[in-house]
Amino acid sequence: MDLNTIGEVARPKPGDTALDWRDGDAWLAGGTWLFSEPQPHLRRLIDLHGLGWAPLTVSDRGLEIAATCEIARLVAFAAPDEWIAAPLIGECCRAFLSSFKIWNTATVGGNVCMSLPAGPMISLAVALEGVCTILNRDGSERRVPVEDFVTGNHQNVLQPGDLLRSIELPASALRKRTCFRRISLTHLGRSTALLAGTLDPRDGVFMLTVSASTERPYRLAFTKLPEAADLRARLEREIPKFFDDVHGTPEYRRHMTLYLAEEIRRELADHKISDKVQP
Repeated sequence: MDLNTIGEVARPKPGDTALDWRDGDAWLAGGTWLFSEPQPHLRRLIDLHGLGWAPLTVSDRGLEIAATCEIARLVAFAAPDEWIAAPLIGECCRAFLSSFKIWNTATVGGNVCMSLPAGPMISLAVALEGVCTILNRDGSERRVPVEDFVTGNHQNVLQPGDLLRSIELPASALRKRTCFRRISLTHLGRSTALLAGTLDPRDGVFMLTVSASTERPYRLAFTKLPEAADLRARLEREIPKFFDDVHGTPEYRRHMTLYLAEEIRRELADHKISDKVQP
């Protein structure tokens, strides 16, 4: 869609720190949502691609994903062998309500900043204990866990002029076993519920991330795999309400969340047993 109110496109270069944010500005990364509907309040776009951020950076700390990293780059990432959680990346990328062509344009940061309940990059980053680096409007930086970044439906902690720089997935999380479950009302529809579980083979810590069925993501941590009744009780206690839209009623989302959570618990319990019997 043509944005006929835009009078200027700014293209900062690598190393630029003063981005001169003004009222009526918008950051431009992939632009797949930005150009999908009228934006009459906008006057200028700031194209982030000129900043030259490396899309993916592997280090001893883990994986840093630039906000401008395209989904296609992320799904094609070849992880180190010891990062056994890496298949979760592809599973979450394939949860997008979009064609593979959109993957070449849409960005990880854009999906996180949209902060929709069904944002699969939010689900991925929360499940793998991701931390956002945010460039504040005044030039300073702050780090915020992705779990706390999204505060509601289409709401997050960014203030006008703030910019999501990257998301770091720690190596410790990438070395965990994972289990993924998702359901939607139609074959290629938006997620009604998306859950991801992780199990640390070293200390037995179990984490369950619930998203899409709730306005914001929830991650529940247990020191060991819980019993079915304990997991259910914790979910019912800590998730006060479920999301309501055309993709699922709160009652249906609650039911599927509890059902998929138990599936994840059982699958990871089976993995734990098989790990113990390995020579």
